[in-house]
Amino acid sequence: MGNSGSLLAKIVTELRFELKGMKIEVDSRGYYGNFGGAYIPEMLFPNVEELRQNYLSILQDASFRQEFDHLLKTYVGRPTPLYYATRLSEKYQSKIYLKREDLCHTGAHKVNNTVGQILLAKRLGKQKIIAETGAGQHGVATATVCALMGMECIVYMGEVDMARQRPNVERMRILGTEVRPARSGSKTLKDATNEAMRHWINHPVDTHYIIGSVVGPHPYPDMVARFQSVISEEIKWQLKETEGRENPDFVVACVGGGSNAAGAFYHYFDQDDVQLIAVEAAGLGNQSGESAATTVLGKPGVLHGSKTLLMQTSDGQVVEPYSISAGLDYPGIGPVHAHLFESGRGQFYSATDEEAMKAGILLSRLEGIIPAIESAHALAALDKMSFEQDDIIVVNLSGRGDKDLETYIKWGGY
Repeated sequence: MGNSGSLLAKIVTELRFELKGMKIEVDSRGYYGNFGGAYIPEMLFPNVEELRQNYLSILQDASFRQEFDHLLKTYVGRPTPLYYATRLSEKYQSKIYLKREDLCHTGAHKVNNTVGQILLAKRLGKQKIIAETGAGQHGVATATVCALMGMECIVYMGEVDMARQRPNVERMRILGTEVRPARSGSKTLKDATNEAMRHWINHPVDTHYIIGSVVGPHPYPDMVARFQSVISEEIKWQLKETEGRENPDFVVACVGGGSNAAGAFYHYFDQDDVQLIAVEAAGLGNQSGESAATTVLGKPGVLHGSKTLLMQTSDGQVVEPYSISAGLDYPGIGPVHAHLFESGRGQFYSATDEEAMKAGILLSRLEGIIPAIESAHALAALDKMSFEQDDIIVVNLSGRGDKDLETYIKWGGY
């Protein structure tokens, strides 16, 4: 007992050393405060345990870091610009910067994570990849790196999302990926995730599951956050160059599962002078029965392998979420964001479909940038916040709006 206790203490110490100074820490069991862990069926244990035992040593290996950084620079197109939005800043009487993740190869931040995970999968000796996708950006990013590495790929996508994100479905197919529809439940992201997990259970030896957000069983939330942390790493030195300081007053990002927000917040978790603003999708209104605002409507429960906040009935059945944005149409949030909310370190807002669409059109008209509807939710929060004239606000523009043109057209409010 003494030896096992010492070993556990050593693991905890090592993990906390790796995350030293951060208030948002993952412990040896994969928990951020009260949220996280690995709630998985016995048949998935070998898959998840293999990852847990190896991910930190692989990520910290010098050759892995060299290959990862090289691909981010030469293939993904990093660093992405930190753009000073002059006309948007004039409107809100403050200094607003846009972190241009929309300029990444494939059109969103998702590729940061898929590059990291495909390299990890190779080092684990995997030959096949599966993934889930909602808006399609993670699916496209996964299909892209599988084509790059010559690996077989299957992406599960809700039938509803396939219809509203048709261009991304075709991109995946052009890249050589099989797109399998999820036809159960609401036929959206939650259901696609369920199907991908069932597939993984049945193919544990040769297949790696690239989860696209900071959700799922440990170590996925921590692993994905680490791959996406390049966003805030760049923001720090880019702000230092332009403003003479590394820390903005606010970092604003949309949250569905929450990978882009985790990346934008990561290096500011322990910086109390930086306000972390997370924006969820309120759909048709938080009291309408058609929303995806988990922190408003959710309570603690288990979803897709981790304890987190999720929308559920009194008897624990998952409530179907709704958002005009396929990427935010998810009934829960990642455990790191649940902890940010519960601890008060993060401030959570929600934006309706109408507010997000108007914010997307506003950015298009003021700055010549059409944002993804997910990112437009983050922009919509600017109307709900108050700023001082010298405040510096960084909005993470997580994706571009090409994939959403049909939705913009159907909405028609421009």
